Amino acid sequence: MNQPIPCSACPLRKTGAFSANSEAEIEFIQAIKRRQMQVRAGNGIVREGDASNTLYTLLSGWAFRYRTLSDGRRQIFNFLLPGDFIGLQHQLGQASPHGVEALTDATLCVFPNERLWDIYRTHPGLGFDITWLSAHEELIVDENLLSVGRRSAAERIAMLLIHLYKRAESVGLAGPDGVSFPPNQQHIADALGLSLVHTNKTLKRLQAMGLYTLGNGWLKLTNPVAMARLADYYALPLRARPLI
Repeated sequence: MNQPIPCSACPLRKTGAFSANSEAEIEFIQAIKRRQMQVRAGNGIVREGDASNTLYTLLSGWAFRYRTLSDGRRQIFNFLLPGDFIGLQHQLGQASPHGVEALTDATLCVFPNERLWDIYRTHPGLGFDITWLSAHEELIVDENLLSVGRRSAAERIAMLLIHLYKRAESVGLAGPDGVSFPPNQQHIADALGLSLVHTNKTLKRLQAMGLYTLGNGWLKLTNPVAMARLADYYALPLRARPLI
């Protein structure tokens, strides 16, 4: 097992995507951190219907939050990238209505949820950060709802690709070939409420239009202006996000 990384040396803080914490705040985060855990791709982090007393920060890898119907159909609510905080999307200590699955091999920082109240009592700045993170995820889910409810298939896929590209780029997952992009066509279909066949045809059409390339797990936006126009996407200024 890999050696745990001290919070003071967290590699995510070097990406510039996250707001700075005081030494006292970092020491407090370290004090309440229970451990680090590794989860293999395809395994559950939170299982539907299970009660959980744990909160997580995704340190490395990708995951996704989802819910399944009785016949096995799945809706992906959100893709989770390094720095995302997991566990506030349901009532603490109650059965979770959704699941969280590792999309790639992932490393997570584990926190007991009973220490959440200590955060608010002793470090109100961190408490505000947690509130901000919850509101930010709600905005992401709202945008996904807009896509599923009103955007065409091409617009939905263009929006998702832009959104995930920018998120991955901001946390240091970019390289000369674009950004690391592990979701497959089934994940995209489940996130956008499309059939797998329709997803496949639309992805091929957008690629033939010269809007993006995707291969060997790397996504590159070759015409981001046209992609943004198609998605009706207007970029908001990126601000540094809290990191717990």
